Amino acid sequence: MGSYFDIAKQAAVLKNIPAPEVEVIMQKSLIRSVERGASIYIQGEGAHSLFVVLKGWVKTYRVTPCGNEAVVGIFTENGCFGEEAALRDHSYVTGAEAVSDAMLLQIDGLYFAQAIESDLALCQAALSGSMDQNRALVQHVEQLKSHTGAQRIADFLLSLCKSQTGSCTVILPYDKVLIAAWLGMKPESLSRAFRRLKPYGVSIQKDHAIIESIERLSEYADEDPAESWSTQQRSETL
Repeated sequence: MGSYFDIAKQAAVLKNIPAPEVEVIMQKSLIRSVERGASIYIQGEGAHSLFVVLKGWVKTYRVTPCGNEAVVGIFTENGCFGEEAALRDHSYVTGAEAVSDAMLLQIDGLYFAQAIESDLALCQAALSGSMDQNRALVQHVEQLKSHTGAQRIADFLLSLCKSQTGSCTVILPYDKVLIAAWLGMKPESLSRAFRRLKPYGVSIQKDHAIIESIERLSEYADEDPAESWSTQQRSETL
């Protein structure tokens, strides 16, 4: 439980809650193992639980009336999902599926809602964490709207780095079709975007991305998209 506690304590809805109370919540919750491809809940299902990823990767998604799937969120260690529906006793607005073998902390929504309703400090702590998660989602949408495809890939790779300086090798955590969907790109556009990062010291070998300089890639990710686009166009004409 110790290592799982350390991970769960960093989840958005739990990170501002005192450690003893997080321990109580975990004792009343289920640690659940799921295989890659397993459905955790489906869109429209009555919300019963909120979840924290302890290990692995999970996606949330919506299915459109014409049957297309739109990826809404990708979560790994300490990521929290399902809370907005579970705490309000609503139906899940998305589906959730494991995209790798995963371990989840499944927290009973009714129990958690009653706990925060009876404790103002606990409620404020949970609300603060949820607001942080909402800001992260807004930032992701901003990147989709304002960054080039290659810059979105750069942001994605940087999010996987454990350090902010030096070189780094990261494992691409799930298949490239899903990466493309999360970044608002087509799979063929993703491949082109990966190639455009080569001049910035990024090379792809199967499911590994080798980054020569995190600082250099960060500068590229943060530069004006218009300048980034011009640079790409010039490099492709050479």
